[in-house]
Amino acid sequence: MINGNTEGIKKTFLDELDKIYKMKSLKDEVCSREIIDTMVRVSTAVEREVSVAIDRRGTVTSVAIGDSTSVELPLLDIRESKLSGTRVIHTHPNGYSNLSALDLSALLKLKLDCIVAVGIFEGNIIDFSLGTLTVFNDVLAYEEKKNLSFEELVSIHILDKVRYVESLIKENEVIEDDTEKAIIVGSDTRESLEELRELAEACDIPVLESVFQGRSKIDPAFYIGRGKVLEIASLRQTERANVVIFDDELSGSQVRNLENAIGAKVIDRTTLILEIFARRAKSKEAKIQVELAQLKYRKSRLQGLGTVLSRTGGGIGTRGPGEKKLETDRRHINETIYDLNNELKKIKKTREVQREKRNKESIPKVSLVGYTNAGKSTLRNALCDIAAVQEGKGKEKVFEANMLFATLDITTRAITLKNKGLITLTDTVGFVRKLPHDLVEAFKSTLEEVVFSDLLCHVVDASSSYALEQIKAVEEVLSELGAIGKETILVLNKVDMASEEQLDELREKSLYKDIIEVSAKEGTNLEELLYLIEEKLPYSLIKAEFMIPYHKGDVVSFLHRNGRVFEEDYKDEGTYMMVEVDEEVYNKTEEYVTKVIE
Repeated sequence: MINGNTEGIKKTFLDELDKIYKMKSLKDEVCSREIIDTMVRVSTAVEREVSVAIDRRGTVTSVAIGDSTSVELPLLDIRESKLSGTRVIHTHPNGYSNLSALDLSALLKLKLDCIVAVGIFEGNIIDFSLGTLTVFNDVLAYEEKKNLSFEELVSIHILDKVRYVESLIKENEVIEDDTEKAIIVGSDTRESLEELRELAEACDIPVLESVFQGRSKIDPAFYIGRGKVLEIASLRQTERANVVIFDDELSGSQVRNLENAIGAKVIDRTTLILEIFARRAKSKEAKIQVELAQLKYRKSRLQGLGTVLSRTGGGIGTRGPGEKKLETDRRHINETIYDLNNELKKIKKTREVQREKRNKESIPKVSLVGYTNAGKSTLRNALCDIAAVQEGKGKEKVFEANMLFATLDITTRAITLKNKGLITLTDTVGFVRKLPHDLVEAFKSTLEEVVFSDLLCHVVDASSSYALEQIKAVEEVLSELGAIGKETILVLNKVDMASEEQLDELREKSLYKDIIEVSAKEGTNLEELLYLIEEKLPYSLIKAEFMIPYHKGDVVSFLHRNGRVFEEDYKDEGTYMMVEVDEEVYNKTEEYVTKVIE
């Protein structure tokens, strides 16, 4: 029986693979030449990987079409102090014998005696790669030997190696470490690469090494130079990293080529940002928005996601199983995107109703915008502590932490200013350089709060060496949202950590008229910031005393709905009220005003 993806494979090839079950290998050799030659012949013809599992007696136990994970084996617990007793040999019809991230994952997870990849190009064997298990600092790890000839491969006494590894497992308290450890790679700027390190750490992925290669022209196949790819492959082995993160967006084919050459999972900056967003999203809306962005990103990269989707069965007017799989995936993604867009429309309607209510009540709207980790949430919490309305005192604070994208869920709270009364203060998601376009699109409904604000407070981490670049990145996103021309205050935060030179440079080079220096953490200049917000808001409220005859109950209700009531009493001549109202409400109720309070 042939396992794996056999759809569209001619019976003659399946029959040929079936014969492998009758072939034998010597107990101590990795694999016989007869088995390898049959695998190579069929793999070349069908343009797919072929995998074979062999036990310690040299008997073939499984033959599959597909990668190393197509061979079904039970998972062993490391506490059993033994390996699976199975070696897996499989072909790589792309010409690279390097063990892929999937191969190494299968080796560790299935506790294989060994895993072998056969590199094939145009029907010829290029070389072999062999992966075996070892124990490194009491952690189950792997060793990889590359560019082996067939003679070198069969000279390895595999059972001796297996017995040695099993003795190490018995003698030591061995654990399995499945955490991700990264190498980061960039070719833009070193600042951008440093930010990628912070993004990885925000995703709980420790960065072991960083690689920078300045390039004027991007390699269409590998993004970086081929020599640098080999250098990263070697570094990945030395550092025992299992993921390589690139600082720019990669195409599907670039990811595939890099994974084949490096032998580890490869992701790009966009995937990393989407992963952070997916982990941090708490509200239903944020979760939908992130899923939408992930699906749109994945949809554009369906083409060429590995040899398992290879275009076999060709011929004019026909479709191979690869195309069928692509079409099925694409249709499923399109349907999900349609459903999620409908969900977002409903949430957007609710948000519009809430916004309309605030508009009717003439409540001024202030939004905090800025680069991620600039201190927006800390500032919002600090301002709410000073000026929150009574009902909002017990409300939960926004999560704040010294990490990128700590806040994803937009929150709006009411605070009270001394002269202009009630306003709303909205904390928004942070921006970042190279913020994925799909993510900006998905979060547009949330970020509409910024568009409809009366005033923006652009919060900047004044202590950052890249503060000016961060200001520019935020302005680019604001421009994309159509909110660049709004009344804005530049809030230089974290001044307690910034040098005087940094502050002078920001004052000189930024084009904002209104600049204020604060420290949200230390509470520096927060009262002054509230005063400046008050000054810049276009609304002017009037505080007045009213005397309303008892038969004019509708006016009392109107003032309750559209003003801020300080006092209310029932006198002989009518209802006495002290209310703060805007100009429009004042003009409509002016005949009942007895005194304007300055």
